[in-house]
Amino acid sequence: MKRKTPRLAVRGIIVHAGRLLLVNAYAAHRHSDLWCAPGGGVESGQSLQQNLIREMHEETGLSVAVGPLALVNEFHDPRTGFHQVDLIFRCDITAGDIDPDWIDPESVVTQRRFFSAPELQSIRLKPDSLGDVAFGTHGPTAYDYLEEIVP
Repeated sequence: MKRKTPRLAVRGIIVHAGRLLLVNAYAAHRHSDLWCAPGGGVESGQSLQQNLIREMHEETGLSVAVGPLALVNEFHDPRTGFHQVDLIFRCDITAGDIDPDWIDPESVVTQRRFFSAPELQSIRLKPDSLGDVAFGTHGPTAYDYLEEIVP
């Protein structure tokens, strides 16, 4: 199998009222139970922060202020050769509706939901360390070693 160049993406950690914002970002024709921090691929010519502000608005409808880098995560699918590196930043909401009934007008996100730390134990979440980083002390940037994606 030909190896592919890793895709670079940015994601945001938003903890609001003691709950972590996660998305289930699969188009309607494909569903998965996998939850992740909102964000997406980096476009050339924009800073990481600009990319994250755009992606957060596209996937959540929220405007954010981007804070410090909290986690570097990489994952891959050995069946397809897909490999992605995520740079995950802490973010604060600056504007937008946090109503749980919000619907993504672009149909990228099938669900958007805030989870408490205990609720994370009952869902499939990537990266595995996201909850610990989101709810832990704000120390140095964490690195979550290469994880295999499981369909």
